[in-house]
Amino acid sequence: MSPVFMESSAREVAMRGVVAARAQLDELELRLIACSADVAQTDAGRDVAAWQVAHNRRDRKAARADQRLAEALDRRYEVLRAGLADGTVHVDQAHVIARALDDLPAEVAIETRAKAETVLVGLAAQHTPSELRRLGKRILQALDLDDAEAALARRLEAEEASAFKKTSLSLRPDGDGTTRITAVLPDAVAHRLQTYLDAFTSPRRSERRGEGTYPQILGQAFCSLLERLDPAILPQHGGRATTVLVTISLESLRNDLGVGEVVGGEALSATEIRRLACTAGIAPVVLGGKGEVLDLGRERRLFSNAQNKAIAFRDKTCRAEGCDMPASMCETHHWREWSKGGRTDLNDGVSLCSHHHHRVHDPRYTADRLANGDVRFARRR
Repeated sequence: MSPVFMESSAREVAMRGVVAARAQLDELELRLIACSADVAQTDAGRDVAAWQVAHNRRDRKAARADQRLAEALDRRYEVLRAGLADGTVHVDQAHVIARALDDLPAEVAIETRAKAETVLVGLAAQHTPSELRRLGKRILQALDLDDAEAALARRLEAEEASAFKKTSLSLRPDGDGTTRITAVLPDAVAHRLQTYLDAFTSPRRSERRGEGTYPQILGQAFCSLLERLDPAILPQHGGRATTVLVTISLESLRNDLGVGEVVGGEALSATEIRRLACTAGIAPVVLGGKGEVLDLGRERRLFSNAQNKAIAFRDKTCRAEGCDMPASMCETHHWREWSKGGRTDLNDGVSLCSHHHHRVHDPRYTADRLANGDVRFARRR
């Protein structure tokens, strides 16, 4: 019978049954993997995982993970294997439980390991793999052992040291105006980054729901986070606080459609250069008609913390007409641009949310300061 024609209660029973049946099939496959080294040797395969990749078109990473789990179930974790066999534990949970047990400190007694295995297998009936991962890290505490706290501390210290060694970050320009960032970070640092980005995105989710996916909004929040870093607190670079040097002709600096170039080769519109000058350390290298340096402009720093607080206290919200984004979540815009002699003082600062800060530098829009201090936007015709 097609599931479409089944009663809702029958479909519920069927879905539960399918999950249990899949777990039982997975257990059978893992038992086969554990005893099939000779199969891999028939065509000189490195191991069963390599044979799976070649003959069953498995993903290499997944095949190796399955082989590790198969060996763990065969040699160490009979209770966990039995949970898979009777369908009470599914394979995603089994991977997590086996990893948690393998990560227990070497000095943990065999009896304690067996008890931890039994407890985690029992918890699988109520918890997802992610939840089991967290519970597994604290299983010794859950067993109420005398040295559980010390054992957990040693384990976390080892995990943190390993995470730091694995930390990496690479930037690869895609050639279309974007750069792909790939990073591996310690969990604590990643959590801090997530918290910072949530601070940028949370108040905006409802108003920007139609403007892109959550990953897109998160990426925009990451850009805003970097742009709001105070260059004064960054490490010295070449004997001075980190500054972005931008080369631009005097004529381009004055035009809305001009183009400049970051020292290093990337092109930027004059509009973007003016916007960045509000939120980053920017020093314009102004060139004459023949490319000679007419002026190495002063670096434009962020408003000071005290100035930002004063402007936020004064403005309360984004000053774009009708926008109620809290000022604490806004950026401070230089109303009179540095290219036109603007100064970093309270009278020249105005709170704008990231969306409206981009619009104020967007040549497609006009922005007028009203008598009450609000900013009114209108699309150019």
